[in-house]
Amino acid sequence: MSVDLRPGETQASQSTSPTARSVWRSGRAAVALGLVILAVGVLITLLSPEQGESRPLDPADTSLAGSKALAQLLRARGVTVDRVDSVEAAAAKATEPDRLLLVTATWFADDPALARLPGDRVIVGSPSLTQLAPGVRDLPGGSRERSREPECSLPAATAAGSVFIGGSVFTGPPGSIGCYPAGKGWNLVSYPHAGATVTVVGSGEFMSNLRLPEDGNAALALNLLGTAKAVTWLVEPDQPAVGDLAGPEGKSVYDLMPPGIPWAVGMAVITVLLLALWRGRRLGPVVMERLPVVVRAAETVEGRGRLYRARRARARAADSLRAGTIDRVTPRLGLGSGAERHEIVAALAVRTGLDPQQVGGALYGPAPVDDAGLVALAGYLDAIERTVSEH
Repeated sequence: MSVDLRPGETQASQSTSPTARSVWRSGRAAVALGLVILAVGVLITLLSPEQGESRPLDPADTSLAGSKALAQLLRARGVTVDRVDSVEAAAAKATEPDRLLLVTATWFADDPALARLPGDRVIVGSPSLTQLAPGVRDLPGGSRERSREPECSLPAATAAGSVFIGGSVFTGPPGSIGCYPAGKGWNLVSYPHAGATVTVVGSGEFMSNLRLPEDGNAALALNLLGTAKAVTWLVEPDQPAVGDLAGPEGKSVYDLMPPGIPWAVGMAVITVLLLALWRGRRLGPVVMERLPVVVRAAETVEGRGRLYRARRARARAADSLRAGTIDRVTPRLGLGSGAERHEIVAALAVRTGLDPQQVGGALYGPAPVDDAGLVALAGYLDAIERTVSEH
């Protein structure tokens, strides 16, 4: 397509530099969306309640994973519950008579000093039992946590009935009692050892605040722990995050932040990424620019023909001629754009009276072998178009 300017005419130039008004018009929707998301994040941050990090099976934790409800039930029955987070603290409590050791932290599973403490002990979900429960073997694979029947003679389990339990699967030494069967072992094993009773459970989910009211979970927990006058509840020590900056009274900067700040920052990052993707894929307005040279359509055709001749691209030139002829005569024959070859050849033969084989060879035959053949093909195709136009 050529653009021709008459003498004396000039084409008005249009600046492509964005103005402040155009920038605001194109970006005001994004700014409004960002302000709405920011306002929502601020409101959620200000109105959300304080939520600390949950500590599974911690007697001081009120979250769903904690066990403060069980600790309160034990205290209501007159059992003293002492929360400790070190072997030294547990050893200091072990000097008191009629005290049971509850180990819910796998952190201390291989500590020989803990294994030497006297009294009954209950170990929860520990993968290593060589020190704390000699003779008990942890089978590979484990089991899914669900409600299970005890199917044993242990009074604490038979009185509780079905319990939500699973996790590790154990086998015990001779003389042990296995409850809640799972595969080739049990989720609970209890046996006498060194004048005391050692009990191992596959998981402590039934002791959590979430599961305690279900099935016989509370009954089993109280039956296992409420036989002593006091329980030493050993939990994992609180580990400060590496690199935390100390704040007032030993608190880190992250402890002083509202819990909704990370969520708000995450939402802001997602918003920026979506905005960048949206704006980055958008095209700008069409810009009219003056052509440096006016090129006639005939010159373009001649130039392409010279290129075909220089490269001896007879097949390419023949294909272009044939494709152009087919595109122009097909609508005149009353055929659609998806017409098959035989339909086009048959319609041309009827309209022009030419031999169908000659028409098919001209439109879909092999490429000419020389320039004379290409010129003859062009003339024959032109004759077909003229005949179709006349009829």
